[in-house]
Amino acid sequence: MSGPEIDNPLRRFSLADLRRRTSLKWRRYPPDVLPLWVAELDVPLAGAVADALTEAIALGDTGYPTAEPYVAALDAFARERWGWAGVTPERTALVPDVMLGAVELIKLVTGPGDAVVVNSPVYWPFYPFVTHADRRVVEAPLGPDHRLDLAAVEAAFRDAVAGGRPAAYLLCSPHNPTGTVHTADELAAVADLAARHGVRVVADEIHAPLVLPGATHVPYLSLPGAADAFAVLSASKGWSLAGFKAALAVAGPAAAADLHRMPEEVGHGASHLGVLTHAAALRGAGAWLDALLAGLDANRRLLGDLLAAQLPEVGYRPPQGTFLAWLDCRRLPGLGPDPAAAFLDRGRVALSAGAEFGTGGAGHVRLNLATSPEVITEAVRRMRESL
Repeated sequence: MSGPEIDNPLRRFSLADLRRRTSLKWRRYPPDVLPLWVAELDVPLAGAVADALTEAIALGDTGYPTAEPYVAALDAFARERWGWAGVTPERTALVPDVMLGAVELIKLVTGPGDAVVVNSPVYWPFYPFVTHADRRVVEAPLGPDHRLDLAAVEAAFRDAVAGGRPAAYLLCSPHNPTGTVHTADELAAVADLAARHGVRVVADEIHAPLVLPGATHVPYLSLPGAADAFAVLSASKGWSLAGFKAALAVAGPAAAADLHRMPEEVGHGASHLGVLTHAAALRGAGAWLDALLAGLDANRRLLGDLLAAQLPEVGYRPPQGTFLAWLDCRRLPGLGPDPAAAFLDRGRVALSAGAEFGTGGAGHVRLNLATSPEVITEAVRRMRESL
């Protein structure tokens, strides 16, 4: 592949171009605001994805979805990128998206009132989705280094299964919002604790394709102790396909029977165009993904340099994965309890408020790095001036 296909996709669109978009990111706030909040990427479609979509439309191929092309593409991608051969048709189910798929899996292995453990601060929809499913959230906060605190995980597991009730662990891997990529040793320890306490693991691996140089994604189901666990994966974050709904729930060998109990109608919520575009991305847009990862690597370093020069009080650990930066603003003067609100009101920069991500999130903001270096530079300038 050559030409624009392997250029940095984050540099393709100007801010004026992006403001013509009609998605949530670009319509929530007035046009003077730089939107660096919701996890949408400021990129064009990969060529392979655009070609698949164009062909489908030309053929009128807009009917009901089938999982087969998605399963085959994810299997090939997982083998090549992660050395994992666990995506097989008999242990895979099509779901509308990762969050809805995770909830359906949790419902298979827990009942109303049972506990679901999460590692706070964590992707904020975990909380309402779990509680709306009539389960209760038990937090196992991350350590100060943003890594799994295994003692906290074990304490949460004990709480979750008190009285002999079943429980689940909704593991965010890679972790949103901190960008932490869990190591093989950490995940093996989790699997051991889960087996010891009888907790069923559901791994949200939506950001798995977005692991940056210096870290390695370990699929949870690749661990020897994860046979009774589940994972939910999607191409939506890696290739900016949130508008094309589709994801895959994958079961470990000992969890396949549970997965087969998932109601058939769950898969009806996925989009056929979603299946086709996600499969095309996984199968034919690897070079585009590598170019994106290189751009994100440069952006995380750029953000570190800008913060060191202009906002040195901000705590920043460059993310190992995802395209999200988790910023500790508690040492900045005059922002009040909600730094995101202050940056929006005074600097016209929209960031995600840290308190929404649960315990440990207060005083933080989440910044979306999946944009041009120029936008990041302007955002930090506005954040500094808002002080």
